[in-house]
Amino acid sequence: MRFCDSIFGRLLKPLSRGQLAATVSRHDGDAYDKVFKSWDHLVALVFAQLAGIDSLRSLQAVWNANAHHHYHLGVGRLARSTLADASARRPVAIFAETFERLSGQADRTLKREGAQMLRLIDSTPIPLDQLVGWAAWNGRTRGLKLHVVYDPGADHPRQLAITPANVNDVTPGRQFPIEAGATYVFDKAYCSYAWWTRLHDEGALFVTRQKVSAQFRVTRWRRPRKCRGDGFTVIEDAEVKLVSKGDSKLAIPMRRVRVRRDDGSKLTLITNDLKRSAVEIAALYKARWQIELLFRWIKQHLKLRKFLGRSENAIRLQILAAMIAYLLLRIAARESRLVMPAIRFAGLVA
Repeated sequence: MRFCDSIFGRLLKPLSRGQLAATVSRHDGDAYDKVFKSWDHLVALVFAQLAGIDSLRSLQAVWNANAHHHYHLGVGRLARSTLADASARRPVAIFAETFERLSGQADRTLKREGAQMLRLIDSTPIPLDQLVGWAAWNGRTRGLKLHVVYDPGADHPRQLAITPANVNDVTPGRQFPIEAGATYVFDKAYCSYAWWTRLHDEGALFVTRQKVSAQFRVTRWRRPRKCRGDGFTVIEDAEVKLVSKGDSKLAIPMRRVRVRRDDGSKLTLITNDLKRSAVEIAALYKARWQIELLFRWIKQHLKLRKFLGRSENAIRLQILAAMIAYLLLRIAARESRLVMPAIRFAGLVA
């Protein structure tokens, strides 16, 4: 009988087994699991995400019921004890580097011609309050944080980091690589004058909210060419300079844009972009909510509320598998030229 690839097999096509094998060798990822290798592990966790499975027992039953399909993927039957042991000790770096390679591939596949280089940075909590005792407490929740650099033009996360819940957002933000020519948009949790200076020096622009405690002095008023935007009105545009407090220094050209939203609330934005209009600056910050929609979609349609293991290593692996599954869905939808909503496509795959 002629072999016919499964839907799951076709979704996994962008994952290179050769590159994964090199990563596994570099991190000695199969040192303790000679039979259940890193490829088997990755495929099983991605399968659980796409199929909507949230327990080891269910994963074992559904996986083994379709073993004739998985044979052609180079994986065998699954035992939940084997998966649990592997999740507790397999190096997280293997899945992290796999995500980075896939993200680079998705960038080439999903990139839109003429789209501006816009990067949104934000984090979302992964609550583990009633699941584990080792998770850090940040005053509101106990668990981990998922930090993401998101490209809204291509609709895919470019970089990510997973930290304890009590780590400040700006800490992993400073560690993400900077792309010259890109515009980074983030909220006031990412206030670091040294990082802002580095963004500017490396040829990037940024737009953020001004912290209440920060004081800026106007050096030049600018007359907005257009005041009305989508859902807001520009009420002030000025070039400013930081009024130094102690050792705080910000020796780069800065600009302050104040807007009034249609609901009456006001926002004060700070940027190093002196060329775009004030309306464009405000519209860029408004676009930041697209990353909130990404977080909501991931939490609603991938498995980040229930976990297949309770160790920190197992939970980090599952989060990375969820993000890899998201990229695989985005690549498959674009290559198939589908016009249906992402939610509908994910449901059909499941």
